Amino acid sequence: MNEAKELKYAYYPGCVSKGACKELHASTTAIAKALGIELVELQQASCCGSGTFKETDELLEDTVNARNIALAEALNLPVMTQCSTCQGVLGRVNDKLKFGDPQRRDRVNEFLAAEGHHYQGTTEVLHLLWVLLRDYGLDRLKEKLNRSLAPLKCASFYGCYLLRAQTVTRFDDPYNPESLENVFRTVGATPVYYEGRVQCCGWPISSYATNASFSMAGRHLAASIDAGADCIVTPCPLCHLNLDSRQPEVEKVIGRKLGIPILHLPQLIGLALGIDPVTLGLNHHIVSTTPVLRVLSE
Repeated sequence: MNEAKELKYAYYPGCVSKGACKELHASTTAIAKALGIELVELQQASCCGSGTFKETDELLEDTVNARNIALAEALNLPVMTQCSTCQGVLGRVNDKLKFGDPQRRDRVNEFLAAEGHHYQGTTEVLHLLWVLLRDYGLDRLKEKLNRSLAPLKCASFYGCYLLRAQTVTRFDDPYNPESLENVFRTVGATPVYYEGRVQCCGWPISSYATNASFSMAGRHLAASIDAGADCIVTPCPLCHLNLDSRQPEVEKVIGRKLGIPILHLPQLIGLALGIDPVTLGLNHHIVSTTPVLRVLSE
């Protein structure tokens, strides 16, 4: 599938990459250009709801995200997002409407018809990670690299939604994944394993149980440091917010100095492609990424 194939996707950037984590959007578009992946941004798409809509109105979540998917179907393109949470919500709705109760799909389409949209169930929702592994291929990616990221030691942080939100369509083992670690090996970095890499970062409860949220994040950050990681790499911007932007507050809650850099997945790949760190937005993090660049310069 991935041999010299031109790849084109309906790009769903998600809210966070256009707001609090603008470096994620910048690094995603930068590596897509370098790899020859064409992204057609879904500028009329709406927020996926990040899993909160279904708490009060599951039909609303289905309808909003069926509309997002229908926009991609109208282009005859698969959806690509670089947000684990968006992947989980969009993918879960797509699985539900594609493989579930036809009456549910008909009900959703009744709402969509008011705006001239129609969900068909003819496309896929793919995270950037899955695009790189399945469609582009790690062998092909390796051919594009112009620097090894050795001796960098990377700890993964997958995010709950990427691994377990979808129950029909899954791209990795939800409890023992290796997708990120395989990317690390491809770019020359060494994977670091620790217990928290497949657990929750604490972001979903940060607004009402702040100390518990920060304690969760702190446990994972400390464990990755103790395991020898130079940085954590995540495919989820919400995890990035809790692990990076909240890290100074996390330190106060757990009573320990941390200071471990948190990279977005496309930033890591961008470094291996030789893209300038400023273009990748590595200067926009709360926790300095200078230690990562220092390790690579050595």
